[in-house]
Amino acid sequence: MKQLFALVFASILGGVIALGGYVLLQPQTTPATEAPIQSLARPVSNINVAPGTKAAPFDFKAAAAKAMPAVVHISASAVQPASNESDNPFRFFFGEEYGGQQPRKGSGSGVFYTSDGYIVTNNHVVEFADEVEVTLYDNRTYSAEVIGRDEKTDLAVIKIEGNDFPALNFANSDEAEVGEWALAVGNPFELTSTVTAGIISAKGRSINLLGGGRAIESFIQTDAAVNPGNSGGALVDADGNLLGINTAIATRTGVFSGYSFAIPVNLVRRIADDIIEYGTYQRAFLGVTISELDSDYADQLGVDITQGVVIEELVDGGSAQFAGLQPKDIIVGINGRDITSVPELQEIIGRARAGQTVELEVNRRGQNQTIPVKLKAG
Repeated sequence: MKQLFALVFASILGGVIALGGYVLLQPQTTPATEAPIQSLARPVSNINVAPGTKAAPFDFKAAAAKAMPAVVHISASAVQPASNESDNPFRFFFGEEYGGQQPRKGSGSGVFYTSDGYIVTNNHVVEFADEVEVTLYDNRTYSAEVIGRDEKTDLAVIKIEGNDFPALNFANSDEAEVGEWALAVGNPFELTSTVTAGIISAKGRSINLLGGGRAIESFIQTDAAVNPGNSGGALVDADGNLLGINTAIATRTGVFSGYSFAIPVNLVRRIADDIIEYGTYQRAFLGVTISELDSDYADQLGVDITQGVVIEELVDGGSAQFAGLQPKDIIVGINGRDITSVPELQEIIGRARAGQTVELEVNRRGQNQTIPVKLKAG
């Protein structure tokens, strides 16, 4: 009997030990109710910006909204005698009435310069005109008076009667840099209020558009599309400030081929202010004949610089002669600004006033010196 109880007890004890060992050997798990999924997800900050709808980091809506109301459409007309009237063979058959007076018409763009109706445009837009009509952005039309013109800079000022017109703020064209965005606003092919965009691709560019001599060409070159009808329109910066007056295109076909040219606003302001005050541009002259320095010319002159403007001749009684400048002096700076090309020098002198003294830095036989020059009127 005792042996039977001992056997039963041993069996029970072995089962308990086996069960305990099984439980202890099982992997530890945590019930799902103790660690719900949402507690495992913590808030994170998105560092990736969702793809936008524009390729560029900004757009030009604000600049265009400022510029478009300030740009006008100009229609110019004149009645002029037909050319070579006396040689016209048809007059033999149709008498003196054949040919006679033939109307001439043209169109372009302009920009409000002041809020009281002064508008700046190109000389070639209005130079032939007896009548000028201006159409505003809101389709109001006005007759305009030509206040004054300057052929050698291709600028003109006209005026309409009224007030509170939307004139633009002025940029500083000296500070504009190659690679900056620029917008051209005008009326190409009679398509009013057209805006195109590009970058400034060069500054101080001369294209021999105005015939050389006393002409001032120091254009801002851009690749914004400009076509016939844009002449006299606005070149503005990305903030909508007036940067220049669109004037010309480089083309073999008569339409845009990749580059356009604008008169910088710092020069425009100088000329427009004179025309408004005096009726003409009161221009100062240095009194020299000049050419551009290059490496070959530098070798001839025996100097170790390759950029600047060489004085070839002095005008008798001119500003430069009076100040003591000499032929073969090389102008390398003016008023603390470096000069590397003829257009740069022409623009800066063109912005000066008669009676003003400018500080010229010249290289004379390899030595730099500063010479003050009091400018005279031409």
